[in-house]
Amino acid sequence: MIPEELRRKWEEYERKARKLRREMADWDFIRSQPPRLRAALELYVETGDIRLAQRVSGLILEDFIELVKKAGIRTGL
Repeated sequence: MIPEELRRKWEEYERKARKLRREMADWDFIRSQPPRLRAALELYVETGDIRLAQRVSGLILEDFIELVKKAGIRTGL
């Protein structure tokens, strides 16, 4: 079982990371993508789960990472 304090710290880290991804993202670029890629990028912004978002995109991981970079999405704090 995860101690309550550790859980709160992790939730705070996730909240800050999501906020940073949202603020840094190039939303015009994201909105200009085909629906599948747009959905994958939005999923990554909201969850930070690069593997799940990559699978949704249909791209290989290296190509998805390049797309994330072009979209201006930060991958860490």
